[in-house]
Amino acid sequence: MLPNVNQILHMQMNSIDDEEAKVEYKARITDVTAESILIEVPINEKTGRLKKLFQGDEISAFYLSQDGVKHYFSTVVTSFREDVIRQVELRKPEPDAITQVQRRNFLRVLAELEIAVKVSEQLQFIGITEDVGGGGISFICEGNIPVGLGASVSCWLLAPFKNGLIEHIPFVGEVVRVKALETGKQLVMVRFSDIADRERQKLIRFCFERQMDFRKR
Repeated sequence: MLPNVNQILHMQMNSIDDEEAKVEYKARITDVTAESILIEVPINEKTGRLKKLFQGDEISAFYLSQDGVKHYFSTVVTSFREDVIRQVELRKPEPDAITQVQRRNFLRVLAELEIAVKVSEQLQFIGITEDVGGGGISFICEGNIPVGLGASVSCWLLAPFKNGLIEHIPFVGEVVRVKALETGKQLVMVRFSDIADRERQKLIRFCFERQMDFRKR
């Protein structure tokens, strides 16, 4: 499902500047052609300031359908148009490159990924995930590590993709369950409480790639 004229496109810049990458913008879609999506100049959702874009800027975007499903895709600024208003031309994604996710029903997959966890300045450690999804993850760590129910954890997850890239996905989560395992270790289940949409999009893409791998076996 491709976006329609007058829908709102939410976006974040794919920037090496961590602060810039966290800023969320929005813009109204003014036209959809065979090759492009045209939008108004984006505005910062918090400050209301216009965002100046340049040709070649890479963007992670999503739009909401009427039934509440988020549609994620990546795109790039290709050109600009001067009409009654200034418009930004984005490369139109292929339909199969758009990931559809309903927030309350995120896909979860089994995956052993390395995760760095920070509970406090004094308590930081490395764990291995058991499963991951767009709404949260679970990981296994040593049983003597004090991770309490309701604790806030800052994490960095390493996710490998089929194209050979390994992405670092940062997020803040809330511990919703801790389970002691027979191995003497513990399983910690975490729900995302603060994750940028562009980072969630990476994780959702990883889940879909992993699911396709499982289906081929």
